[in-house]
Amino acid sequence: MAGGDSSPHLLEETAVHDHRKLGRELGLFDTDPLIGSGLPYWLPDGAAVRQSLEDFVRTLERRAGYRHVYSPVLGKRELYEISGHWAHYRDDMFPPLEMGGDADAEQLVLRPSLCPHHAVMFRSRSRSYRELPLRMAELGGMYRSERSGVLGGLTRVRAIQLNDAHLFCTLDQVAGEARGALELIAVAYRAMGIVPARYRLSLPGGSGKYAARPELWERATAILVRVLEELGVEYEEGAGEAAFYGPKIDVQVADSAGRESTLSTVQVDFHQPEQFDLHYIGPDGARHRPVMVHRSIVGSVERAVAHLIELHGGAFPAWLAPVQLAVLPLGEEQADAARELADRCRQLDLRAEVLGPERGTLAARVRDARLAPYQAVLGPREAADGTLAVRLRDGRRLDPLPVGEVLDRIAARVREHTVDLW
Repeated sequence: MAGGDSSPHLLEETAVHDHRKLGRELGLFDTDPLIGSGLPYWLPDGAAVRQSLEDFVRTLERRAGYRHVYSPVLGKRELYEISGHWAHYRDDMFPPLEMGGDADAEQLVLRPSLCPHHAVMFRSRSRSYRELPLRMAELGGMYRSERSGVLGGLTRVRAIQLNDAHLFCTLDQVAGEARGALELIAVAYRAMGIVPARYRLSLPGGSGKYAARPELWERATAILVRVLEELGVEYEEGAGEAAFYGPKIDVQVADSAGRESTLSTVQVDFHQPEQFDLHYIGPDGARHRPVMVHRSIVGSVERAVAHLIELHGGAFPAWLAPVQLAVLPLGEEQADAARELADRCRQLDLRAEVLGPERGTLAARVRDARLAPYQAVLGPREAADGTLAVRLRDGRRLDPLPVGEVLDRIAARVREHTVDLW
């Protein structure tokens, strides 16, 4: 936000933002050859955005009945041979780590996916139909052996933090779980200010990279088509875009240059429950095979943040903003009051930063704080009577209000995960 009395325009609607350039300029993330290509590190402001997104997703999932788990980023090669990843996905995996020098040495693999771990966790004890649907969620690391030529920023990386979940359910529950996952994605998109470009029903192609059993593919596809039609969602079919184990609904987003990418997915999988011999005990006392629904609300955290940087040009919704309230004391006389205000914000879990006179003129500091959704100018009158004169990022100036009222209002906006400022 620029200074002055006229309404500032942070971004032109037609502007094209490159998250790689903007992310570095704003101090969100960076890379270093010594760490390695495709392995970005997160700076404090970027870490604040990422943590806010992760906390939001976890809360959203918890309220929807998901149980969160943790699983190791390594697994035996045999695990991925059973799941099918080794046969169908090996070219995208890192080579196995040899644990010892003999011919029978154990081989460990950096995981390319979380689903095999969750399948093993499901079968760790006997399950009853009364436990289903079992919604198992994890924000976990996984690794892809991407070629150097395709790596870029946060969108193509080798170390990925994936917002993943696997819903183990009966056949009768599959459609409802897939529908619930799509509805959860819609809630998250509204909070992030994202509008899907299109929905794609991703189907197998003509290559041999897909698991066999055509009848299972047909059954899974029919369920996803039914869900899309019940929700009234228009979609396009994409041959050759399915996962190797089943069809999926891909939620496509587009950047300001019109380039599309997949952010969220819902997948139906009959294959891996068979591979891992998963069972639950039904009401008849017999063993039955569950269905596995794979679901990701925001996909990889890296790609999601990249899209948010480009979508908002760094001017994130208040709940995501690295600095939510910029405090601008007019002079040194208000410095102590400004620090006390920032401390008070932190007690409310608000991210505040003091931009004092040492940072330049008030106009210069207003420009420096242009990405903060809220700015509070603290002059002698405000410091004396306990009020704040708040300027919103969209250019609106509010009449002075009591400090407590302002902070409570901002905190409420942050808790509500809304794109509205006031």
